[in-house]
Amino acid sequence: MRASQLRIFGRSWSPLLAGADLPDRLFACVGATCGIALTGWLSGWLLGWPSALLLIAPMGASAVLVFAVPASPLAQPWPVIGGNVLSALVGIGIARVVPMPGLAAGLAVGGAILVMSLTRSLHPPGGASALLAVIGGPAISAAGFGFAFVPVALNAMLLALAGVAFHRLSRHSYPHHALAAPPTAPFLTADIDLALADLGDGFDVSRADLEALIGRVAFHAAARTRQRR
Repeated sequence: MRASQLRIFGRSWSPLLAGADLPDRLFACVGATCGIALTGWLSGWLLGWPSALLLIAPMGASAVLVFAVPASPLAQPWPVIGGNVLSALVGIGIARVVPMPGLAAGLAVGGAILVMSLTRSLHPPGGASALLAVIGGPAISAAGFGFAFVPVALNAMLLALAGVAFHRLSRHSYPHHALAAPPTAPFLTADIDLALADLGDGFDVSRADLEALIGRVAFHAAARTRQRR
């Protein structure tokens, strides 16, 4: 294998999380710590500490999105809340009608993806919420459809609110709103749609953010060209 091919192969395995420096990452760690701790404490205070279902594991994955990538479409409050709750409902329903755990688990995750996609609430931890509803054990089975509301909805709402409060301090936009693209951008929104269709992949960035990013790139490129003249 040639050296150039090795470099390309190596880059394909490198992290692709752009747009933040080390202080932002450390601040995200603090945010996730506070968010999960606060969600767990408030859930315990509202439900009573003896409860076996105070804080569900998928909230850990939700916290990564909310605090580390708050601009992601997958990390917004509606996906956090709707994605987890709807997925849990799907998982509970599947578990009740499909007696084979392995098949039920697969159907629950696949069904959750479909429901989240149709309701514009795609949120990766929702797959874990659906799976937890199937394989979570007797306590979750006994809770029935109520599990989707307590603790899932309660946890998700508290975590989203913690994210809103925390990002006010970190000066990040959450819920995220894309900045307007510079007026000098030499492209149309339809061009972005065509480019995304050509690539055929899903990207963890909204079209509005992509438009603003491309516009800013065009702005700096134009400024550099003017400086060279």
